[in-house]
Amino acid sequence: MIELITTPSSLGLRPLTPGHEPGAWRAPQALLDAGLADRLGARHVTTLDHPDYDFEAQPLTRLRNGHGLRAYSMIIAEVVGTALAAGRFPLVVGGDCANLLGCLAGARRDGRCGLVHLDGHNDFFHPNNYDTAARLGSAAGMDLALATGRGEPLLTHWPIIGTPLVADADVVQLGDRETDVPAEQDHWAMVEDSAIVCFTTQQILRHGIETTSARTLDRLSERGLDRVWLHLDVDILDEAVMPAVDSPGAPGLDFAQLTELLGRLAADERVIGADVGIYDPELDPDRLYSGPIADALGEGFAARR
Repeated sequence: MIELITTPSSLGLRPLTPGHEPGAWRAPQALLDAGLADRLGARHVTTLDHPDYDFEAQPLTRLRNGHGLRAYSMIIAEVVGTALAAGRFPLVVGGDCANLLGCLAGARRDGRCGLVHLDGHNDFFHPNNYDTAARLGSAAGMDLALATGRGEPLLTHWPIIGTPLVADADVVQLGDRETDVPAEQDHWAMVEDSAIVCFTTQQILRHGIETTSARTLDRLSERGLDRVWLHLDVDILDEAVMPAVDSPGAPGLDFAQLTELLGRLAADERVIGADVGIYDPELDPDRLYSGPIADALGEGFAARR
């Protein structure tokens, strides 16, 4: 049974224009207006508030909206934990990718949890690969790094759990279009020499959704995981079919491929919940994409109704 949890936050994103909060926080309402709850068959809907966005650097952190993100993540953790305790499948719809932190913090209350990270980028910025003094870190571009314990304790160390939220070797990253391996090589790519394994967009398109899904599930079995969280950034879609995101790109999946990938992964009973983010309705004034996203989610998570 799906519990739809809406998290209208853009705290983890940089402003696209000076003084204007990124519009991803509007995505939950746009998707609800497109009939998402009905498509999911969600009988439980929990709506969180839209948190205040701070354009200035905050004290004692080089993370954009760092203190607000910490507080919002704790709220998400509570509602995700409550949904799981009630035997429901939490589907957290944002908003931006930083919502992943609260989701994992909620899931980890019951022990070890792996992560399947569907994203057109690996979101692995951290203090060892960019200059923290030169710019504020935006958590939406570093959620995987933060989840695996890389970065400030403000967003890497959590009550009861400690750090990290997920071990490197318990992560499968699917869809990074900026890192590829030669076509003649079939093995997993590695994310910056960590134990995180990655099936790039190019590999997904070469091998197909069925093979990609099977290899992902096999990896979870190799790791002995019985609980896994699923993260989806819709910029895994090709910019030709999904331009309404902050960092569109190509190559990417089409909606049919995304729907099939979600369906094959979400049908596995080890997947206990999911979060979705980065659609920006302000970049889609005619709402051309909210319906297709809602359709993909409704069909992709049909097994969890």
